[in-house]
Amino acid sequence: MSERERWASRIGLILAMAGNAIGLGNFLRFPRQAALNGGGAFMIPYFAALLLLGIPLMWVEWSIGRYGGRHGHGTAPGMFARMWRHPMAKYLGALGIAIPLCFVMYYTYIEGWTFAYACFSAVKQYWGIDTFTEMSRFLGEFQGKVDVSAGAHYFNGLGAALVFYLIALGINVWVLWFGVAKGIERLAKVAMPLLFLFATILVVRVIFLGTPDPAHPENTVAAGFGYLWNPDFTRLGSPSVWLAAAGQIFFTLSIGNASIHVYASYVRDDDDIALTGLTTSATNEFAEVILGGSIAIPVAVAFFGLAQTQQIAEAGSFDLGFAAMPLIFQKMGVLGPIYGLMWFGLLFFAGITSSVALAQPMVSFFQDEFQWPRKRAVALTGLAMASGGLPCVFFLKHGFLDEMDFWAGTFLLVVFAVIEVIIFAWVFGMEKGWAEINRGADIRLPRLVAFVIKYITPVYLIVLLGAWFWLDALPVLRLQGKPVADAPFLWAARLMILGWIATFMILTGVIWRRRHRKEGLL
Repeated sequence: MSERERWASRIGLILAMAGNAIGLGNFLRFPRQAALNGGGAFMIPYFAALLLLGIPLMWVEWSIGRYGGRHGHGTAPGMFARMWRHPMAKYLGALGIAIPLCFVMYYTYIEGWTFAYACFSAVKQYWGIDTFTEMSRFLGEFQGKVDVSAGAHYFNGLGAALVFYLIALGINVWVLWFGVAKGIERLAKVAMPLLFLFATILVVRVIFLGTPDPAHPENTVAAGFGYLWNPDFTRLGSPSVWLAAAGQIFFTLSIGNASIHVYASYVRDDDDIALTGLTTSATNEFAEVILGGSIAIPVAVAFFGLAQTQQIAEAGSFDLGFAAMPLIFQKMGVLGPIYGLMWFGLLFFAGITSSVALAQPMVSFFQDEFQWPRKRAVALTGLAMASGGLPCVFFLKHGFLDEMDFWAGTFLLVVFAVIEVIIFAWVFGMEKGWAEINRGADIRLPRLVAFVIKYITPVYLIVLLGAWFWLDALPVLRLQGKPVADAPFLWAARLMILGWIATFMILTGVIWRRRHRKEGLL
């Protein structure tokens, strides 16, 4: 077996891991969730989930990944089989390839929107559209959600959306083609500094915006921050707020999708993961709470007022980012196109550093377990991404993407997290797990962390999973509130996810029978 790839530098590893965690949710999803779920009070369940779920699971996944990489496995099937000598372990690990693959299928399409809107900003394509209704139509026609049979105003069909999706897909494949150090790490070293630079410039511009419309002195950036952060403690009694906070932690830290396992498998045997994992989490939280919370919502209140911003936030994260923000950039003078390019550029950088991480598990699986050359594994992964991404392009208006997002990008993340923490803390054993976390550590973690990982985190996850299944998954499963005409497309999305899970379970069984019989893992 040839030597596995390694990260070229520690800073490259940290930036790549931070890029994996920092995604579209930091700048679009988080401010909306905070505003709609109690403002400052939302941060109580948010930080509770961070401390009891997010950071503990981050250390668990780093530890599993490094342990697996030490034994030549870059993906969850091999890692779980090493930690739990049971025939079922490797098949449970197959979820760690199927889930991120299904996730990246639709995520890359959304990433294509950000690239498209960066270009639209640079050439002022949406300049002149001055109402939220019309800007929403611009977005809807681009996405193919608006019926243009009576005449298109901006886009005559899905041609533009398809082109930008293929560009985003091509960039992902191109980065993956060059490997961990020469592809993913180099991307992170360029994309992450630019992301922070663009975000910082925009935050400073927002803070010093003042009162854009003297006729409405009540519409200020300060009022925007007040809407976002004034605590409504009455919301803390609502289970939905606690579910929203936990869901945001999963989404923002990229836990439960097995991408951290793969990245961690490329560190050296005694490289620190305790401090590095904590640094990754802290970097992500800075990007989300400080930067993400200081752009879209405050500036929207300053330009549109509190009432309309609330309506926009309630409508959805994409309405805020892709309809409200373009209107604002047109009102920011001669630098408006530059600000628009920065906003959508940082979203693109946030997206692509996450999407290459989501695609890497499938690449690593074929490299490590089937001994394929990287380029062949990358080519197959690109085709697999397209097989699910193209239906998202053509059937978005029928809810295909939303269905993929709920099951692959939300619910199954918690399922996988439950499995991995039980295997790590209870099957592999917390004593061995604790030693693995602290192996080569630059900091010594308090023993309380081990107690949290073994007892509190699993219970928290199981309660969360049960609540999500009862409150959200059952209605989604029953297609409540969905048009009858959309049912075939929603079931097609579900069958696609199940099909990929079954495919990787079958492939896992095949390779274990072929290559691992001597290791006693069957």
